[in-house]
Amino acid sequence: MKILYVTTISNTVNAFLIPHIKMLINQGHQVDIAFNIVQEVSPELKKLGCEIYDIEFQRSPLKKDNYTAFKKLKRLILREEYDIVHTHTPVASFITRLACRKIQGIKIIYTAHGFHFFKGAPLKNWLIFYPMEWLAAKWTDCLITMNEEDYLSGQKMMRNKKMVLKVPGVGVDLKKFSPHKIEVRNQLRSKYGYKNDEFILVYAGELSFRKHQDLLIDSIYHIKKKIPEVKLLLVGNGPLLEKYEHQVEKLGLNDCVEFLGFRNDINKIMTLSDIAVSSSRHEGLPVNIMEAMATGLPIIATGCRGNIDLVEDGENGFIVEDNDIKGFSNAVEELYLSGKLMNKFSVNSSVKVKEFTINNVLKEMQRIYLSLF
Repeated sequence: MKILYVTTISNTVNAFLIPHIKMLINQGHQVDIAFNIVQEVSPELKKLGCEIYDIEFQRSPLKKDNYTAFKKLKRLILREEYDIVHTHTPVASFITRLACRKIQGIKIIYTAHGFHFFKGAPLKNWLIFYPMEWLAAKWTDCLITMNEEDYLSGQKMMRNKKMVLKVPGVGVDLKKFSPHKIEVRNQLRSKYGYKNDEFILVYAGELSFRKHQDLLIDSIYHIKKKIPEVKLLLVGNGPLLEKYEHQVEKLGLNDCVEFLGFRNDINKIMTLSDIAVSSSRHEGLPVNIMEAMATGLPIIATGCRGNIDLVEDGENGFIVEDNDIKGFSNAVEELYLSGKLMNKFSVNSSVKVKEFTINNVLKEMQRIYLSLF
């Protein structure tokens, strides 16, 4: 089959979708990719023989460049005569389904990595993105969701409810992320310049309003009073870096909050940490939590969509309310004081994450492709 993968920006493919594309190519399919090249395209995609098309999708649905992207994409699809178009991310997916709606013989798969409308979302999200998704559902052969809330929303939008599916995210690689003995952790701490008695929290995610790292920074201010050796590692870049750096400076936390930027060694950062945290306002099915679970870390996370699909309160971590600084602080302190609870959460994380392995996801994706023909 001839397949086109579409995402708004190249970053999405680079970060999450290469194993999916590799699987399809290994099965003999041709896979081309269309996106706005914001981040340099992974060399691996070129080695796989993928044709790459630069389409000027914009993250905001109101940008004029999206009309140019629509025309360019439609010409591409008509010329190449794809059997399947598999689209990801909201704006590109609406444009893609609009472009394909009258083309005969083509199957459209849409993977929702987290609808932009959700419980507690701003009103403008519901006014803009819900109508877009509801309309485009009519032009969709298969809707793939990653969490329970989105699955139920998809059931309400799609006419053929049997083609609303839920898969376990984009998958986590258990060969890369796995629990290690305390000796390995201590060796990594020595290598990276951390002390064995430091209590290290890690959060991997874009520094943004959505990821809400200011909640963690405020919590650390209070935690430090009871756990002087606490340290928070924030992995990732983002538009709010300067704001968060200023917050850390203002609260006098330079010695216990570190901004690590983009990293290729996140598995090692996870291994040397004690707890993984997430302060996100909303998620699809967060890879950072899956990777932390695979490493055997206890989790403390906000109770948003996506997080609650991975973290069971009192079993493999704690769920706290958004903006609950006291709740976050208390959860960290409780784990710090209880090695027994730390061990329980660690073991349960390692067991639960087996549902979300990359192998399971790829098997499910293979089944979905075969079901369309």
